Amino acid sequence: MPRHPSRDRARVRSFRCVHCGLDVPADAPGTAHRNHCPTCLWSRHLDDTPGDRAADCGSSMTPIAVHVRHNGEWALVHHCTGCGALDANRIAGDDNPLALMRIAVAPLARPPFPLDWFARL
Repeated sequence: MPRHPSRDRARVRSFRCVHCGLDVPADAPGTAHRNHCPTCLWSRHLDDTPGDRAADCGSSMTPIAVHVRHNGEWALVHHCTGCGALDANRIAGDDNPLALMRIAVAPLARPPFPLDWFARL
């Protein structure tokens, strides 16, 4: 049975970011399956499991959080703008460190209580 060309990783050398339009090389240091833009960290909903390119959705996925795995490795949490799926994906060695830190500290910058509450302690 012939393979679907868009799902054949061997043929994909780069992709265009759905958010910022950057041409992104498919190879990434530190991960076998690049799935997001190293500049803006957005992704596209392509995989059901890492690297399979079997998802039918294809919508943009916004980076919403950073997750630290049990071994200390960071992963990006993406939220699909189409179907609402959540997915955690390992960061790549060339990901923008400032963009990663902005996502990591966002909860501290917008706490669920007024910051002047600390003055009352």
